[in-house]
Order: sequence, then structure tokens, then C-alpha cells
Amino acid sequence: MGYHIDLFAIFIFLGIVQALFLCFFFLTGENLKIQANLFQGILLLTIALNNTEIFVMYTGYIVNCLYLVDFSEPIAFAIGPALYLMVRSRIRGTLSRAHYLHFITSGVYFLLLLPFLLTSADAKYNSYVGAYHPGAPLREVHLDHDPRWNWFTHHPTELIILSLLIYIVLTFREIFSAFQRKGQSFWKTSNPILAHLRTEVLVALSLIALVMIVKIFNKNDTGDHLFATYISLTVYLTSFRVIRNSGFFKQASLADPSKYKTSALSDDQRETILSKLKLVMETEKPFLNPLFSLPDLADRLKISVHQLSQAINEGLGKNFFEMTALYRVGEAQQLLKEKPNLKIEEIAEQVGYNSKSSFNTSFKKITGKTPSEFRGE
Repeated sequence: MGYHIDLFAIFIFLGIVQALFLCFFFLTGENLKIQANLFQGILLLTIALNNTEIFVMYTGYIVNCLYLVDFSEPIAFAIGPALYLMVRSRIRGTLSRAHYLHFITSGVYFLLLLPFLLTSADAKYNSYVGAYHPGAPLREVHLDHDPRWNWFTHHPTELIILSLLIYIVLTFREIFSAFQRKGQSFWKTSNPILAHLRTEVLVALSLIALVMIVKIFNKNDTGDHLFATYISLTVYLTSFRVIRNSGFFKQASLADPSKYKTSALSDDQRETILSKLKLVMETEKPFLNPLFSLPDLADRLKISVHQLSQAINEGLGKNFFEMTALYRVGEAQQLLKEKPNLKIEEIAEQVGYNSKSSFNTSFKKITGKTPSEFRGE
């Protein structure tokens, strides 16, 4: 049958590489201290592995690695749980270990599929041909048992789609409840975290719709490359969001504060900027995002980083980081009083801190008390 390389194959391959790169980003260093990043990394890894099988199947390279035939079926059952737990941890903070039981379906299906995974290369070749090249000649195979010996492994597509639907419903319910608790409209929200989570669930809904359409109109797995390409597109969009929020390309100068001496920013302009700044910080609360940065804030206010930095330093007598800490600690004080059941770690994450220690340090510096002492008053 030969190898088959086209734009779909290239797009899917690049999406796999990008997903693995993002996995490394989310699952290493300081990023891993945030539980939501762990689930985000797991989600990207499951996507990369599933797209890898589709890629080798679609291009025909699978004949060189027949041991990979259908290896991603158990992994596909982890996509829904990873998405749901990522969203839930973004909303509620750190989750208990019991929540990891959502991945048990993936493990159970792996055990059920194990006889097929251990079967001969010829049997796997026939499975590949039957799925991607219906009607093509098969290899002669003599088996004394059916490696897919149970009903579940004979219906992987239906079960995977069912799993995705269940977890998308759970995810949507979690997000919708968060919107209600915050008093925000689902379609019009000023909260950047809610807006991002809304996008996540809408993308997931569009993906499951595409998968169902592809499966209806394509025999066996002959159309899998279509939704694999769409999945790759979502990976690229995730990369774009990570890069955009990093502020790397809009870094402020490290020059001495004397740089403001030549600025043309008048007193009236400074007061106007501070007024807009206060409105954005109190209504949109962008500081709740752990990736909140001075360049991002300048973009929101439609002014230069230089002007915003000067207005904060001269008008508030603080630098950007000190101002951000004030808002975050103020939000934390409110949560500590209103939500006594929330753990300190959960509150730290909700107000934008990557670690409990950083949160405790900032909180005590501003209030003179630790979060625990403040809550106990």
C-alpha cells in the first residue's frame, strides 16, 4: 500500500510535536506545583499519543511498528477525565487524591484490551487494514481465540465517544456553576479565567461534534485524520495562548526610575490612567490569572508599558508587583472570611499565586499576619 504523506499528515505531525513540547512546559518546574497544570499536561499527552497512532495509521508507517496498532484506545478514555479535572481544579483549587479515580476507566480498558495488545503482528496488520483500507488483502492468521474477547473492546469508538460526552457534560456543569457563583453571564464575562474555561468547553463540544460527524460519514477509521487535524489546531491555539500570556515579547525596561524624568505624562493623564486602572482591577480582576503581567495590563488599558509603569510608580508609590500583591491579598482576605471551608492552598491558587509559600510571604508582609492567623480572628 505504500506510505502516504500530505498536508493532513504534516499538520498532524506538527501538532504532536507541539503537544509534547507543551507537556514538558506544564509538567516541569514551578508550573507543576499548580495542580491544574498537571491535568493540562496529562490532557496534552493523551492528545499527542492518540494523534500519534492516527498519524502512523494514516500515513502507512504503522507497517513498520505494528505493535502500536490500537495502543491509544485505553489512553483515549483519559481525555475526558483530564479535561474535567483540569477545569475543576482551575475553579475549585487543589483536588483530593480521590479525584484521580476518574482515570480508572482507562486502566480497566487497558486490561481488557491486553490480549489484543499481545497478539501477533499479522493479526494487528489485519486490524489496521480492516480499519484504514477496507477490502484490501489480509494476511493469513490462525488464532484459537478472539483477542478482542469481550463486548467492550469490540466497541471502542462508541465507548470513547460516550466517555467524552459524559465528561464534557460534567465540565460544562462545573463551569456554568462557576459563572453563577460569580454572578457572570456565560456569554459576556469580565473574568479572564471564566472566559478561558468557557473557551475550553466550547472547543471540546465542537470536537466531539466533529468526531461524531466523521464517524457517521466515514467507514471504519478512514476519516480519523480529519478530527486529528482539528485537534492539532487546538494545540496550536493553546501554544498561542501560553505565549501571549507570557509577556516575553513585551518586557518592560529595567532602566533606572529616572527614565520618567523625560516623560511627557502630565498629572491629568496620570490620574486618567489610574482611574482606568482601578476600574479594570476591581471589575475584571485580571490579577487572578497567575500569568498576569505588566504588558498584559497595558494592553487592556490601551497604553504603553512605559506610561502604565510611570503612572503606578508615581501615582501609587509602588511598583507593578507590589500593586498586584495588594489586590491579590485583598481578594484573599475576602475569601478567607467568606469561604472558611477553602484550604489556604486553594485560596492562594484562586488569587493568582503559584505556591503557598509565596502567598504566605506576601500576605504577612501586607497584613502583618499569616493567612491562618487572619482567618482565626
